[in-house]
Amino acid sequence: METHEKAGEPMQAPTILVLNSGSSSLKFGLFTRSAHAAHAGGDEALLLEGSAEGIGRGDGSLRIKSPDGRVLMQQEHVLESQTDALQMLSRVLAEQKHERPAAVGHRVVHGGPYLRTHQRLTPEVRQRLQDAVHFAPLHIPPALALIDEASKIFGDAQHFACFDTAFHATLPPRAAQLALPRRYMEAGVIRYGFHGLSYESLVTRLGADLPPRAVFAHLGNGASLCALQDGKSVDTSMELTPTGGVPMGTRSGDLDPGVLLYLMRVEKLDADALETLLNRQSGLAGFADGESDMQALEKRAAAGDANALLALDAFATAVKKTIGGYAALLGGIDLLVFTGGIGEHSEEIRKRVCEGLAFLGLSEGDPAGKVRVIHTEEEKQIARHCRALLRAEAG
Repeated sequence: METHEKAGEPMQAPTILVLNSGSSSLKFGLFTRSAHAAHAGGDEALLLEGSAEGIGRGDGSLRIKSPDGRVLMQQEHVLESQTDALQMLSRVLAEQKHERPAAVGHRVVHGGPYLRTHQRLTPEVRQRLQDAVHFAPLHIPPALALIDEASKIFGDAQHFACFDTAFHATLPPRAAQLALPRRYMEAGVIRYGFHGLSYESLVTRLGADLPPRAVFAHLGNGASLCALQDGKSVDTSMELTPTGGVPMGTRSGDLDPGVLLYLMRVEKLDADALETLLNRQSGLAGFADGESDMQALEKRAAAGDANALLALDAFATAVKKTIGGYAALLGGIDLLVFTGGIGEHSEEIRKRVCEGLAFLGLSEGDPAGKVRVIHTEEEKQIARHCRALLRAEAG
């Protein structure tokens, strides 16, 4: 579907709108490529980008920027849903006179056991997503609502689903299968892993510079780590759902299953109450009396707040222990990459994580060049997949 050149000048390829749906946020980007870049194997070029943060809260905001950082739109107000943000985005696209996208790519956190490859969104795929809601109840319902709204607004575009779990389809059985009776594995109760599009983008950016043994740490409000052997995922910290692994902003991370039995038997919590507790009230927020923002925690810790200090220590220690385990699994680590909001911007957390890892050649000063901070490019990675899927369908 690439356009042809006119009068010797390269024309742009069809644009692709990427929608990166989170539990309370929406990031987006509009991408294109010149015909010359497309023929030369060039990468996606950003036309505009932005994000809606704090959806459903009183401190919500929407920002849309040009590639050079110029603010095209900025509003501070309550956004009731991701669909509100999408409607505003569509108006800005029209005002900026961008051509309507030929494709819309949707980041989908979890597709369940039957959706493990990036693919076009058909009614059958949407139904499978609906059937998989229980795997990611915080993420899939808003993603489905966004898919439905985007299909109305951009009805003339092809829509594709790109799954965070797809990258981890290479997990060996020892990592993917849980220590439960086999019938649960056959029902799809396995380790899926998440942040796969982020990890894919790092593999793409590093290219030939990616060594055989690497650990990627995507640290943000949601946080996970991945062990890579020759660029393939061989283990990852999140498991069946995005709740597992290291403690996160408001998610508990791994717990002794006996804790859940205690909560059910003693506090009489049902599944919905457990869902709220584990995904919205735990993690860093549990340690620090409801505060989950890393910058706020660092300020409180610097002022001597014991609970904030505990939150930082517990988070960094959990990340460090996971890195140590992956070092044993891989037989050493050639490269450690920090990415995500916390991984990219919190020097304090990176310092705490690296303390004590000098025996692996990983240190704060990093004289060996084995520790890197790389910005994740999930939206660009989704655009790459959509462009490839468009070409494949065009024959």
